[in-house]
Amino acid sequence: MRTRVRGWRWRRSPLRRRSDVVEAWTVLVVAVLLLVGAPLAGAAAAWWAHDEATSVSVEQRAERHRVRAEVVARKGDSLPSAEAGGQHAFRATVRWTEPGEGTRTTTAQVAAGTRQGEVVDVWFDSRGRNVPPPVDGTAVWQHTLTIGTCGAGGAVLVVVLGHVVVRRVALRRRLAEWDRAWARTEPEWTHRRA
Repeated sequence: MRTRVRGWRWRRSPLRRRSDVVEAWTVLVVAVLLLVGAPLAGAAAAWWAHDEATSVSVEQRAERHRVRAEVVARKGDSLPSAEAGGQHAFRATVRWTEPGEGTRTTTAQVAAGTRQGEVVDVWFDSRGRNVPPPVDGTAVWQHTLTIGTCGAGGAVLVVVLGHVVVRRVALRRRLAEWDRAWARTEPEWTHRRA
């Protein structure tokens, strides 16, 4: 039967090797890094991502404007494309009236279920190009949580891989130490002369 002795790597023993002590300290460091370091790395990544996504959202809101436009005609030969919200969109001709400028008509992307005569929100940039709506608060928080989770997961992965490398090196050294010790002890046990 196998008996486990807890903390044997910390106790003085003629069987304990330097690699055992290194491995014991490594386990302690890995535990601290996993419990404290990984969540901190995830929080730092999330904070950075939130700041970046918020600044992008503010920029987009400043340069884009929304127009309530009527769908005049749908382009029959256009294939659906994915919009920012994950919905399919089609190209359609839309018309709206701008105060002081009169009626304007252009081609823009509209939701797939939109029919002729419906009024839809269409977004344009400062150059008059049709663009997706600016990033909203929900998308900012989704991006923040995704980057934070990936940051914490990446930190965990690095720590675990580092621990695996240290354990392999420690195992090789431990086996080399045992081989050297056996080379010194074996002649006494087998009564052979080296």
